[in-house]
Amino acid sequence: MIQSLVKFSFLFCLSFLVLGLFFSCTNDTAEDSGNNEIDGEEEKESFYLGADLSYVNEMEDCGGDYQVSDVYSLFAASGCDLVRLRLWHSPEWTHYSNYRDVVKSIRRAKSLGMKVLLDFHYSDDWADPSKQIRPAAWKNINDIQILGDSVYNYTRTILLRLEKLDLLPEMVQVGNEINSEILLEVPAAQAGSINWSRNISLLNRGMQAVKEVSKESGVDIQVMIHIAQPENAFWWFDDALKAGLSEFDLMGISYYPKWSDYPIERMSEAIDSLQRLYDVPVMIVETAYPHTLADADGANNILGADALIDGYPATPDGQLKYLTKLVEEVRTGHGCGVIYWEPAWISTSCSTRWGDGSHWDNATFFDAVNDHAKLPGFEFFNL
Repeated sequence: MIQSLVKFSFLFCLSFLVLGLFFSCTNDTAEDSGNNEIDGEEEKESFYLGADLSYVNEMEDCGGDYQVSDVYSLFAASGCDLVRLRLWHSPEWTHYSNYRDVVKSIRRAKSLGMKVLLDFHYSDDWADPSKQIRPAAWKNINDIQILGDSVYNYTRTILLRLEKLDLLPEMVQVGNEINSEILLEVPAAQAGSINWSRNISLLNRGMQAVKEVSKESGVDIQVMIHIAQPENAFWWFDDALKAGLSEFDLMGISYYPKWSDYPIERMSEAIDSLQRLYDVPVMIVETAYPHTLADADGANNILGADALIDGYPATPDGQLKYLTKLVEEVRTGHGCGVIYWEPAWISTSCSTRWGDGSHWDNATFFDAVNDHAKLPGFEFFNL
């Protein structure tokens, strides 16, 4: 169906305009959901306002003080309904974002009624458009079929272990910002052009594992494909579908104005176009904006003056203004949610590989120079 829509996108766009159809993060209908009684009214579309809280456990262990007894409770009480968590395969450079850490985080989120988006990086380290380095455990696997089996078995094993703990996520990302080819041995710039046959074969095996566990467990787990910056999603999905990408449930997009060609005022256009072309809901799974340009520690700020856009100053109110506008654009484009990346990566006594403290202290929802007092950014969850 997806491939047909790509081929005949113009005709389908016309039909959607006439019918006024909307997308949502859940594809249940009155007939197939089984648990929702509509009583003559259309089911409300789902729209998530969430946070990536992957750093929280580490920040707490580093002595970070959020001025509350439980920061997860603060996010839940503020209206956060979806927690995104990254998972690295077997990182030796950190004790966090591994399976054990993710179990702790999922349990914290679900105990407070928040849903979970689990982000498989398929790496021992950060995976992003510039690097998709395979885990060390798979380093010497050159046979694509065996590597695909490794992706499948690893994904399935993790999810089955979570099922036994009653901690299955509601959504799963098969890869993180996979603009470049996944499971490489070298950075993307050194790898050359994407081998689409190989790339899609590996991605399909990961998605297969998620779909099988979902079916076998009876738990609806939606599969997401995640691309950095909306302009890249158009060419990537065109090429991926031609190469045989299996059906997926959600399209995840990173949107940082600093690295995107799309101004915030055109985000509704981008999201609406992507949904109409590929017939899947679109969610912004990463975004952020600075509330100050001050640097509170020895770790340089990733989002500096070059991350600012006209009319949105680097102030607490400017941060909230940016989020308000972005949520408005996503809703107008019939997207299904926005997740803020690392609003709790506060400055602590711990170090990264590049500095002491946090590289995100000026883009969190906490005031680094005022005892980490809660900022207006928390109002984002009620937009």
